[in-house]
Amino acid sequence: MLNLPSTEVYDLAVIGGGINGCGIARDAAGRGLKVLLAEQGDLAQGTSSASTKLIHGGLRYLEYYEFRLVREALSEREVLLKNAPHIIWPMRFILPNNKAVRPAWLVRLGLFLYDHIGGRKLLPATQTFKLHNNPELGDPIKDDFDVAFEYSDCWVDDARLVVLNALDAAKRGADIRVQTRCTHAKRSNGVWHITLENQETKQSETIQARMLVNATGPWIDHLLHDVKALPEAKHNVRLVRGSHVVVPKLYQHDRAYFFQNTDGRIMFAIPYEQDFTLLGTTDADHKGDLTHVQITEEETQYLCDSASLYFKHPIKRESVVWTYAGVRPLYDDGASKAQAATREYVLRVEDENGQAPLLNVFGGKITTYRRLAEDALSKLQPWMLTASGEWTKEAALPGGEFLLEDRPKLVQQLQRDYPFVDQAWAESLMRRYGKRAWEVLGDAKNLGDLGQAFGATLTEREAHFLRANEWAKDAEAILWRRTKFGLHITPEQRDAFKAWLH
Repeated sequence: MLNLPSTEVYDLAVIGGGINGCGIARDAAGRGLKVLLAEQGDLAQGTSSASTKLIHGGLRYLEYYEFRLVREALSEREVLLKNAPHIIWPMRFILPNNKAVRPAWLVRLGLFLYDHIGGRKLLPATQTFKLHNNPELGDPIKDDFDVAFEYSDCWVDDARLVVLNALDAAKRGADIRVQTRCTHAKRSNGVWHITLENQETKQSETIQARMLVNATGPWIDHLLHDVKALPEAKHNVRLVRGSHVVVPKLYQHDRAYFFQNTDGRIMFAIPYEQDFTLLGTTDADHKGDLTHVQITEEETQYLCDSASLYFKHPIKRESVVWTYAGVRPLYDDGASKAQAATREYVLRVEDENGQAPLLNVFGGKITTYRRLAEDALSKLQPWMLTASGEWTKEAALPGGEFLLEDRPKLVQQLQRDYPFVDQAWAESLMRRYGKRAWEVLGDAKNLGDLGQAFGATLTEREAHFLRANEWAKDAEAILWRRTKFGLHITPEQRDAFKAWLH
């Protein structure tokens, strides 16, 4: 194995290409720092693409008195909605009250707090109604439930949020490397010497960085053990697996449902990819392999059974068309139950005689990633030679340089510019790329100009765009993270696309 000598000196090296790592890299690059980000697999390959796809305050965290977390998340909800209206949009949630779990007055009180502690301006407030008076919303739900609440949160394409942060970081000068594993890091002469191995070529390179960020999520303790910053026997994070199932669409309207389970957990039923419903999540302590995290048969059955407590038509195990699972690296606060463990993020900095700081990122939520990045750079401020101040609050992510209310006009404009693209296709392009949709379609005058068609609306042109512009190396990255075409095409079409790609 060839190990190239150290040539580059970066201000900041970030290990981990999930939402926190990419958010920190973007913020730092925008402040003028020379940044490298290394991800051992694909961007958002782990926890960051396995969420419930929500930008939310965390209604259930009020029960654990995490008011600061909820307030911060609720205020961030509107910041992110403004900055990424192509991949984030408002969603209304129906909460049928389950008297066996909580009295209606308590739920109403929680929703009153939820409406008012975060400075809500863009999203509508909570309403109370009777399910039997609203057939569209009430018909899918069993007659046992009558009083319901409707409140606001937001939907997000989580994997695309990660990629757009990386893209913006790169546009601001960051060096983004996927399939690049950190195999060794040590302090020497006041800087970090970091060995990176390209997972495709197996070639190694050593770079230098004045500051190092460990944003490896579930792997955080592994990296700390590797750099000898944590004894092998010690662990800082509690690994909690959250699993989801996808089933054919359970109802026709565009609202999501929030269900209270009798075991104290909650779950969501959310419209997903036009033709499906997403059910999740679970909270189970995770042991073992982090490379291929999978839902268990017990979790799959649990989600089907929990949804069936509320929906009139039972959800059968065989109706599940896709599943995914991710491991949340929660800061270990000693909570007795996985669902009670804190979702607060914790940032810790360690240095060596005032030099070569290591910042470790524990926990965090997708909703608060931008604030986490600001906090991380604030903690690293003493070691920065020069850097400008906070800037991301008002900065749109790539493709999101428009107002939410202008989105329908942009869809119409895309159709006018490309008459061969129908409305459903134009809307899906807008959901993925926003104003970058024009870059995807380029100079195409007809369908033939987009090259081979692989099913649904996936074309050779879009696949090439994702490989050239979004670090998509393989079929899984394209079909399941950059897009969700994997759900819309047949197994044979997926195989054909994979064969074409290679």
